[in-house]
Amino acid sequence: MDPLYIGLLVAIATIVVLSSGIPVAFGLGLIAVVFLFAFEGFDSLDVVAETFFSGLAEFALVSIPMFIVMGAAVASSPAGKDLYAALDRWLNRVPGGLIISNIGACSIFAALSGSSPATCAAIGKMGIPEMRKRGYPDGLATGSIAAGGTLGILIPPSITMIVYGIATETSIGRLFLAGLLPGLLLTVLFMCWSLYTAWRNGYSFKTQIGGYSWREKFEVLPRVFPFLVIIVGVLYVLYGGVATPSEAAGVGALFCLVLVVVIYGMWQPRKIWAILSDSMKESVMILMIIGASALFSYTLSSLFVTQSVAEYIASLDIGKWQLLIIINLFLLVAGFFLPPVAVILMTAPILLPIIIQAGFDPYWFAVVFTINMEIGLITPPVGLNLYVINGIVPDVSLPTILKGALPFMLCMVLAIAILCVFPEIATWLPNYLMGGG
Repeated sequence: MDPLYIGLLVAIATIVVLSSGIPVAFGLGLIAVVFLFAFEGFDSLDVVAETFFSGLAEFALVSIPMFIVMGAAVASSPAGKDLYAALDRWLNRVPGGLIISNIGACSIFAALSGSSPATCAAIGKMGIPEMRKRGYPDGLATGSIAAGGTLGILIPPSITMIVYGIATETSIGRLFLAGLLPGLLLTVLFMCWSLYTAWRNGYSFKTQIGGYSWREKFEVLPRVFPFLVIIVGVLYVLYGGVATPSEAAGVGALFCLVLVVVIYGMWQPRKIWAILSDSMKESVMILMIIGASALFSYTLSSLFVTQSVAEYIASLDIGKWQLLIIINLFLLVAGFFLPPVAVILMTAPILLPIIIQAGFDPYWFAVVFTINMEIGLITPPVGLNLYVINGIVPDVSLPTILKGALPFMLCMVLAIAILCVFPEIATWLPNYLMGGG
């Protein structure tokens, strides 16, 4: 059978299996084993275990559970609440300041946790009830947090970027740097839209509740500042060549655990175990997907699907920008149905050689790829962030949350367009700090 037809069968089977609700790792593994057996016989299954575990035999993967511990320590402590309170007190007088403080809190928390659902849950539990209490529409209150939470996979240190770097064998340090300025760009676009909406609806000034004294503004900073120092420290040792991502993540996780114990008195074993237990569950889930994706990729390569798809796309008589539009549309559709980690592991190794051949920068493409995945996080039918927000405020319907998030999706599309016109936004910082160009 033609490898392209086999690839079509694999795509249909993947959509059907994963739509059934089966966990992504088991679904990918099942499809890989079935197609290997069907087309290459029983003897081909000898490599299943070895291929699965070889997908996990990367030292850089150690950084994933460490960054997850780092984020869980903050999410399970009052640190997120203090971060939110600090921004609220300092931005209280800004029109639409509560929304801006929520998006700002999402961006900072994203840098601490590297996880979009964790960011949504931590900031949403505090921000959404407060915005609704002050008269902000339900759609805007929920949509801004759902969109702000997506910054967790773009602003470094990002777990998604680590997975991308491992899948494509690109520098994780460069990927982190490439995502920094685009992450700030998205944050500014989100804030600008929030300000415009606040001005257009005319409710931002009259719904404010008093103000804060200078004493109240400064008293919360000592509890927040140490966590910001950790972010800066982790990024410094990464970009300064002092430590590897795994070493930086380990030290950052340890310092976050120490801070929540010292600052918030979370020394009880059950509280520490809760942090480690949640981190273990999420880490195992991600690592299982990575192992299963390695097996899935091996199956596609063994059946010559990967090579045939790459050759077919490369043979298309279209310009580089038309090719990029097609790839973006493909990634958007894939993000509708699959989590970012799965999409990256399944498609990035195939797409990257094509992108490089077309003349695009691989680190710039990583940023564009990630923003597409951000859109998928707030788009049905998967739309993980939408369901996280709906769990926080079950009385607000999913269509209302989706409607509120829609303008922020358009901000992400605008960010991709800006990056296409000004690719230096993603490429300048890594080239300046790490050389190359």
